[in-house]
Parts: sequence; C-alpha cells; structure tokens
Amino acid sequence: MNFKELEYLVAVDDERHFHRAAEKCFVSQPTLSGQLKKLEDELGVMLVERNNRQVSMTEVGQEIAKRARIILADVKDIKTISQSYHDPMVGELRLGIIPTIAPYLLPIIMPKLSKEFPKLTIWLYEYQTHILIEKLRNAELDCLILALPIEKHEFVEENLFREPFRLAIKKGEPLAKQKIINMSDISKQELLLLEEGHCLREHVLDACVLAGVKEKGQYQATSLETLRHMIGEGMGITLMPELAVPSKTTKSDNIRYLEFDEPKPNRRIGMIYRKNSYREETFHNMNELIKTVLPVSVFF
Repeated sequence: MNFKELEYLVAVDDERHFHRAAEKCFVSQPTLSGQLKKLEDELGVMLVERNNRQVSMTEVGQEIAKRARIILADVKDIKTISQSYHDPMVGELRLGIIPTIAPYLLPIIMPKLSKEFPKLTIWLYEYQTHILIEKLRNAELDCLILALPIEKHEFVEENLFREPFRLAIKKGEPLAKQKIINMSDISKQELLLLEEGHCLREHVLDACVLAGVKEKGQYQATSLETLRHMIGEGMGITLMPELAVPSKTTKSDNIRYLEFDEPKPNRRIGMIYRKNSYREETFHNMNELIKTVLPVSVFF
C-alpha cells in the first residue's frame, strides 16, 4: 500500500467517475484503475463497484476512503510542519468560509493577509456550515470562518467580531421612513429568509423570536443577493448582516438598510480549528490581523 493508491481511492470517492478521478490525479484512467485493483487485492476486499460506467463505493471502500483522507492530510501536515518550523506563517493553509460571509469579508481581509504573510498560501473553500464542519473534522480543511457558537467540543473557537443586523426594506414602505428601527416595530411583520442549511437563517430567527416576528414561508432564498433582489421588488423585509450592506447607495437604489436601536440583533463571527493543531499560532496570527482591517461598524 502506498500514498498514491490512497490518493486515487479518495479521488474516486469524490468524483464517482474513473475518468474524472484520473484527471484530478493527473494520471491515465488505466493507471488509476490498475492501482485501485492492486489495492483491493492487497486488502482482500472490494472497494469500488464497477457497473456500466457507473461507479459506486462499497461500504468498506467508503470507510477506508474516509480514513485515507485523514492519512493524506497528515502527510501534507508533516511537509508543512517542516516548512513552518521556524516561521508559522509559511506553507499552505485551507480556509473554509460560509456563503453569507465569504463575498463580503474576503475582499476586505485577503489583500492584507497576502501582504503581511506572503509565504502563506491560503486556499479558499465556500460551503454551508454543516459541510465545512465535516471537512474540518476529516482534516480536509485547516480552519473555518463562520458564525458561532458551533458547540462542537473537538474544535477551538476564536472570536473575530460581532456583526449587527440591519432591516432591509424597500423604499416607499411606511417603516422605511424611520431612521432607527426597533424590534417591536416589526413584531407583526413576516420576514423573507434563506433556505434551510444556512446558519444565518437560524440566527435571524433566534433574533426575532422574542419580538414575535415570523417567517414568510412562501419562498426561501438561496443566497443573500437573491434575498436582496426580492426585497427590492417589494416582496417583504429581512435582516441583513452589516458587511452585506452596501457602503454607498445611489438614488436609484430601492432598498433602505435601517439600523436597530439597542440592543441590536447580531451574530458572532469567529474562527475555529481542530484542538491540538500544530498551526494554532498561525490561526491566532491570522485572527489578530483580520481584526485590524475590519470596518468599525461590525464592532459594538
């Protein structure tokens, strides 16, 4: 058994297609198939079921592929440890981030991270929270930026900031004339929300439950930008995270973003990583640098 065979197995598990898996590993399909057959012979079990171009993993194949991911990640970590032994800000790092933060936070922080840590190569991955957590657990990712708390004891949490929500409402609506809004002002309103799977949906619901605000259940948006367009068409109101609020608006913009009176509804954003990670100093340094470039409006 060798690392290449494990790499091929993981690729097949990811792609469920021999040709795509071979392309991913930069080898020919016969080479990949032959190495997998060799691995099966050595282990004495069938790892992959082959049937008319359809590829499916056996139960034992899935379990071995899961363990192989961790082994391959550990091998990669060994190489990175040697690189970063004298400097924690050297090497490669796989950062996961949720979709309701990524488009708004990354343009702010990535230029600074690249400038201050030029020897640190950061690979970015955007998924919903439950997918990110599983990938972090399986060592496919090194750290995550998402909404807290996660309540998973196997990870370390580091706070970054608290992000207030604003009320997004179409111009011309009676509430849109107010400068400051209170949760009681929207107690009889129905909110447009993101679809199931987005943690922002749960945070907004948590913030509104005491005020008696309910979800407008006819439609759920797939992204914040879809939600924004729906608000602009007068289909309802929503709570928008501060970083997603445009820094400048024009007369043609048909949405107002109203600040809430104290206590402002908000969500807590932070970084998490596996306990006892050898890159803890790397993550801490990134965290501290990110705080220096964030807009003041997300701290309160």
